[in-house]
Amino acid sequence: MTPQQLTVLQARRIALAAQGFTRPRVGLSRDVGSAHIARVIERLGFFQIDSVNVLQRAHYMPLFSRLGPYDVELLHRASGRAPRRLFEYWAHEAALVDVNLWQAFQFRMEAGARMWGGMIRIARDKPEFVEWVLDEVRANGPLTAREIEHDVPRQRDNWGWNWSEVKAALEYLFYKGQVTAARRNSAFERVYDLPERVIPRAQLEAPPLDAAEAHRELVGHAARALGVGTAQCLRDYFRLQPGPTKAAIEDLLETGELLPATIAGWNRPAYLHRDAVLSRKVQARALLSPFDPLVFERTRAERLFGFRYRIEIYVPADQRVHGYYVLPFLLGDRLVARVDLKADRQAGVLVVHGAWAEDHAPAHTAGELAAELRLMADWLGLGSVAPPAKGDLAGELTRALASVLD
Repeated sequence: MTPQQLTVLQARRIALAAQGFTRPRVGLSRDVGSAHIARVIERLGFFQIDSVNVLQRAHYMPLFSRLGPYDVELLHRASGRAPRRLFEYWAHEAALVDVNLWQAFQFRMEAGARMWGGMIRIARDKPEFVEWVLDEVRANGPLTAREIEHDVPRQRDNWGWNWSEVKAALEYLFYKGQVTAARRNSAFERVYDLPERVIPRAQLEAPPLDAAEAHRELVGHAARALGVGTAQCLRDYFRLQPGPTKAAIEDLLETGELLPATIAGWNRPAYLHRDAVLSRKVQARALLSPFDPLVFERTRAERLFGFRYRIEIYVPADQRVHGYYVLPFLLGDRLVARVDLKADRQAGVLVVHGAWAEDHAPAHTAGELAAELRLMADWLGLGSVAPPAKGDLAGELTRALASVLD
């Protein structure tokens, strides 16, 4: 089949439509309901989890970016109460994952290919301890690691245990799918339980997928969520291995779920999902978490949007270019600015440490960004927005904020 030739603009608009940014944000005009949450879950497949809470935890943000203000209890219910719509597992990274993908992740649970050293060592060196931890969850779950640690037999030299070993055993069992997360508690700790007490029966009783079937399912989902991308884009979405991803792409090309494409200026073949939509115009406005699937593959974001983006959380403060927790600002079909934000909950202020515009940012960027910052502050329950002290957009944004905050 002759590859479909796309310009970068066309590819960008396909990607934005696939990610849900061509739809009106429901929360701007009415209350967001469970059905709206479910549609975003189905579209994206997962929400990446990150422990940084300087603004808002990462898994809450993609819904706000696509739907506008919403009650986060809707997400808590979807992930923490029966019948669950989400389960926690390693997808891109740690994530709340669409429960309909439970079967597709069985291959990862069985293989254990991405387990870190502590999990491997505890299973290898202390299997009886791991079994004891599983029995504790079975008998007394849901439980946190700290709650299990309190119940470890007092003769500690039986296993030479410590708290980290309890956690390592739980993480091994979690990775293998023998326990799962019933929810996160107020300290953001996983609360572990057996899958049969968390995962809906329909998913537990569905026939298992072998590794090839699972890769076809996950690559197909990634293609639908991205709209168009290279093999690297499709592989990165669920952090799959190159060989099985390549085989899945070939199978999906044969069935017609994927269509070959080229993107102007890209030196690798691309793949278009058969359901992808090319919108003639995109009128989006959103602040994006650093872990939003539109931008978490940084090379893709740079090629699609001409936007070089690196998170600087782990960079020493005096070496940061833009700041600690910087969010890209999407306006229309471009990433036009970035802002370094912090929620000062004690003072009730959304603090804008800095704001920078891209070279292609339109004249109305500051006004639109100010409106979005006010919307975010209201959603977070913060009474005001403190204007930026640095950045080439600081002065203009300060004036725009004064207008929207009157």
